[in-house]
Amino acid sequence: MRAPELVGRGWLNTGGADVRLADLRGKVVLLDFWTFCCINCLHVLDELRPIEEEFADVLVTIGVHSPKFTHEADPDAVKAAVERYEVHHPVLDDPELTTWQQYAVRAWPTLVLVDPEGYVVHVAAGEGHAEALRRVIREVVAEHEAKGTLHRGDGPYVPPAAPETALRFPAKAVLTPNGTILVADSGRHSLAELDATGENLVRRIGSGSRGRDDGDAPSFSEPNGLALLPQEVAERVGYDVVVADTVNHLLRGVRLADGRVSTVAGTGNQWRDGETDGPGLEVDLTSPWDVLWWPPANGVVVAMAGNHTIGLFDPLSGEVSRFAGTTVEGLRDGAAEQAFFAQTSGLAASEDRLWLADSETSALRWIEKADDGFTVRTAVGEGLFDFGHRDGPAGQALLQHPLGLAVLPDGSVAICDTYNGAVRRYDPVSDEVSTLATEVAEPSGALIVDGELVVIASAAHRLERPVPPGLSARLVAGAAQQVRRLPTDIASGEVELVVVFTPPPGEKLDERYGPPTRLEITSSPPELLVEGAGVGTGLSRRLVIAEGIASGVLHVVAQAASCDVDAEHPVCRLARQDWGVPVRVSGGAPRRLPLVMGGMDDSAE
Repeated sequence: MRAPELVGRGWLNTGGADVRLADLRGKVVLLDFWTFCCINCLHVLDELRPIEEEFADVLVTIGVHSPKFTHEADPDAVKAAVERYEVHHPVLDDPELTTWQQYAVRAWPTLVLVDPEGYVVHVAAGEGHAEALRRVIREVVAEHEAKGTLHRGDGPYVPPAAPETALRFPAKAVLTPNGTILVADSGRHSLAELDATGENLVRRIGSGSRGRDDGDAPSFSEPNGLALLPQEVAERVGYDVVVADTVNHLLRGVRLADGRVSTVAGTGNQWRDGETDGPGLEVDLTSPWDVLWWPPANGVVVAMAGNHTIGLFDPLSGEVSRFAGTTVEGLRDGAAEQAFFAQTSGLAASEDRLWLADSETSALRWIEKADDGFTVRTAVGEGLFDFGHRDGPAGQALLQHPLGLAVLPDGSVAICDTYNGAVRRYDPVSDEVSTLATEVAEPSGALIVDGELVVIASAAHRLERPVPPGLSARLVAGAAQQVRRLPTDIASGEVELVVVFTPPPGEKLDERYGPPTRLEITSSPPELLVEGAGVGTGLSRRLVIAEGIASGVLHVVAQAASCDVDAEHPVCRLARQDWGVPVRVSGGAPRRLPLVMGGMDDSAE
């Protein structure tokens, strides 16, 4: 089909100019539909960097920022995110989801490839499509070079001015034994050690450029969480602080005495499937976002945002294991190994509870020890599509994409309610939520220094003390909000769900070791699905949708393994995508629900 024109509120990274697809005839255009809260979208930004470099003279990448949360529709927040994540291509600000709907997008992230004559030739949802894109782009380039319709040269990207602040998008911080504050300076790809005031730089650990070098001249890539080890553990392992080196998919150890850095877990490859337990340096991790030593688990708990699980790292043995979660994105309590999480991004611990900020469900949750293991509970939060700023009884309170937590001296929990620009307080005794401070620029982490709450105001590039000592919390009545994605209409009764996946050129499905595909389907509420829930090997499934339930969410996790066709030692790749599809049930609606993971849905009516 002919690619619809790009329509939105404005453009970033173009020097103020608008971009039209008609102006890009002769170029291969890659549209990346993303939103900056989405960890999968951030993975794709990094996957695209080498592709953009490889095809620099023929490919124009355009980010289409289509927000999930209200805060993500703020133009200043979009501008900050484009800088924070070093997006080096034009970005269309699409706050009303106009272009999203024109392209019938159903998931973040979605990639759409447009050929030099303006026709859509390939669609892929999710991450892990880098090699497939390379192959499709090469075919498109060869075809249009032969036709004389390919034009080489520079694209419309214009880099913004370089910032001049000491910190840049700081993420988390930890108090060191000598009273200084160690900050994960994410935008500077380094650690900044500040004095106790949080204002003066003592030293910087890291080169300031993306990398993964160990030793005395280390480098990081968007570090986030920091965990201080108990002294007796630190003395045995030779490092004091564990760093969640998020974009490198690593855990790093830092020796505070001299700033020496070592890699302690992860291979540097992003986990797609397979082993999650084993020697730390042999197991793939996926976007570790926060870390915390938690005595009941006898190790460092890892918020593994990239696959919606909680990991555990034992510094003494070097082993990594799955502590909680299934990889399904959602909100489900119960036994830790069966619980659903949604991009857990903040951790804190009280005497008997491990507190978690589940950002994508705007939830505050906790893990506690049970007779037969560990149990997950939810204090605040309703699911993937409900958020807001509302105080009062926890069962009715609402947050908006919280990223950080701290336990206050009185045992209550301070919540960095990031997308509300607020600091909230949850009191476990009264089971109520209140607001401590507002107008904080994207608070992403917090810590207690001399009894006072210090908050990392990430978008303001500094540490703040927004809650004066003795200040009482105030109540904000607020309002409930929902993600503005239009629900997909489906019929009650029998429905065919089809995940569309076509191996890229030069590849075929890998059937050497059994079925090459996997499909897992659940629903919220569970009663929505009369039949069809569970795990299977085919990419199509007969569902039976309950009558009498007006709406819900289908949680779909699909993956497919494909390998090179003509190679003595074929390289194999795994494509994977998680969908949370909001659905509206009506009698006359379609009985086929296609979800494109890779390729084109040519069989749709």
